[in-house]
Amino acid sequence: MKDSFTVDVTETEHNKVWKQCLEFIKGNVPPLTYNTWFLPIKPVEYTDNSLKIQVPNNFFVEWIDEHYNTLINRTINQVLGPEGELVYVIVEESEPEINEDEPTLFNQPKEELKAAVTEDKQDFENYLNPRYKFENFIKGEGNQLARAASYAISENPGETSFNPFFIYGGVGLGKTHLIQAIGNRIIEKFPSKKVIYLSSEHFTVEFVDAIQNNTVNEFSNFYKNMDVLIIDDIQFLIGKEKTQDLFFHIFNTLHQSGKQIILSSDKPPKDLKGLNERLISRFQWGLAADIQPPDFETRIAILKNKANSYGIEISNEILEFIALNITSNIRELEGCLIKLLASSSLSEKEIDLNLAKKTVNEISTTRQVNISIEYITQIVCNHFRVDENKVREKNRKKEVVLARQVAMYLSKKLTKSSLKTIGLHFGGRDHSTVIHAYNTVDEMLGQDLHIKDIIDGLKNKIELGAA
Repeated sequence: MKDSFTVDVTETEHNKVWKQCLEFIKGNVPPLTYNTWFLPIKPVEYTDNSLKIQVPNNFFVEWIDEHYNTLINRTINQVLGPEGELVYVIVEESEPEINEDEPTLFNQPKEELKAAVTEDKQDFENYLNPRYKFENFIKGEGNQLARAASYAISENPGETSFNPFFIYGGVGLGKTHLIQAIGNRIIEKFPSKKVIYLSSEHFTVEFVDAIQNNTVNEFSNFYKNMDVLIIDDIQFLIGKEKTQDLFFHIFNTLHQSGKQIILSSDKPPKDLKGLNERLISRFQWGLAADIQPPDFETRIAILKNKANSYGIEISNEILEFIALNITSNIRELEGCLIKLLASSSLSEKEIDLNLAKKTVNEISTTRQVNISIEYITQIVCNHFRVDENKVREKNRKKEVVLARQVAMYLSKKLTKSSLKTIGLHFGGRDHSTVIHAYNTVDEMLGQDLHIKDIIDGLKNKIELGAA
């Protein structure tokens, strides 16, 4: 007797065959595994007992082969028979396949599609930059897992095991690009979903405004009604207890409703000291993926892609020179190329190796130091031997007040943060407190040489340590 899963097929029935494969797979794996690793796969063609399926990227192939090889072999044997074969086709960022058996938005007449998109258009600002796409994100070894997971989420938001999805890594490595690419693709594929992106600082400022305007419930409900919530630089919630508490409740509501949460940080969840333990625990429920600095080959690819976007051809010799000398992050790499193009245009000189060397040298000598308020606070508190959390509390001890005022002074001196933002980092204090702290320290500098030496020493230590 023929097994109940075995079917006679023709090459025009690949959708039917894959559905039968999914039926068998679904009965043998947990729902999250099914939604994460098998639902995004699309059938392409069936010929001569060989079923071609399209996967989002190479990472999918490697993962499935490593973890579900036995299941796949059993499935093919059951559905296609002993001579059956499964062939993977990797076509990233392709147009969605139209399933003829299930009418969707993609196979409606153009007039109906336009009407549907218009009807579902968001009536709020999502803050997504439309330039951030998967298509112009250069993949490399340092971002393989983060990128693969991001694409899987964009295909099935809230339906994968990557919820929450937590991306972490240094400055300028593409975290913001990647998390916004998820949001942009979700909006393209699921026009009715409510997607919003914002930084944790933006979130905090809005929360403070809501407290002042007595609209906290409206503020909270707005974010609880999102389908996809994307928060950049979540580490800036450190020290903001009330904001953390509200975010905790928003997080729980969204997660329990199966809504997608996407977060980015400069550190993994376990290293976010000063953040509420219950938040750290929840951040680890899903997938935490890091992004490493790009290797040499990836840096070359990034430069080529950027040059192509400007419609300019640059020799491999020049690109290799830039890639060899600027290695820290993508932002600096692209900044060097832009400066090179600007120098060439303004001086009316050809882009050659000499101009590239001059530009790289200028970038190296005028390289901006990446200094955060958190880093300043850490250095200052270590010097004065004060707990970092104390400077964010309403603590009036002399040594705590001095450390807080010095940290505020250096934050205003060494960062481009607004007075309001600086105040938020120190327990939600207002801008007038920051001004008072700055003026107090500035006055001490003119009266006390010992204090001046301390401030100068801290300033040098901060700049050298963050360089």
